[in-house]
Amino acid sequence: MSTYNFGNTGGPANYGDFRPIDFKNGTPDLPTLMAVADRLTQALRAEYPGIAGYGETIQAELALSAEDGLPPNRGRIRTALDNIAIAAGAGTGSLTFTRQLTHAFDL
Repeated sequence: MSTYNFGNTGGPANYGDFRPIDFKNGTPDLPTLMAVADRLTQALRAEYPGIAGYGETIQAELALSAEDGLPPNRGRIRTALDNIAIAAGAGTGSLTFTRQLTHAFDL
């Protein structure tokens, strides 16, 4: 059985009512990015609990951005996404959400 995502669940497990980010209209808004980061953290807790802190780092940066109105710290987000991408296996929800965020931030 394949664990690859064929576009309707966000990965091998169903993490809520996730729909892939729509990039047709440019960069997604902050609430959309925060929702994807939340789902990434959920996936990490289920699949790779040892690196769930990276998802929490991304969530914290986005929350800070929402609070102070400044752009999120792309360096911290990039480092977290890179570390997740190294550890996450192909076909996992963690990697799917990581790719979505990497593309959204143009990293």
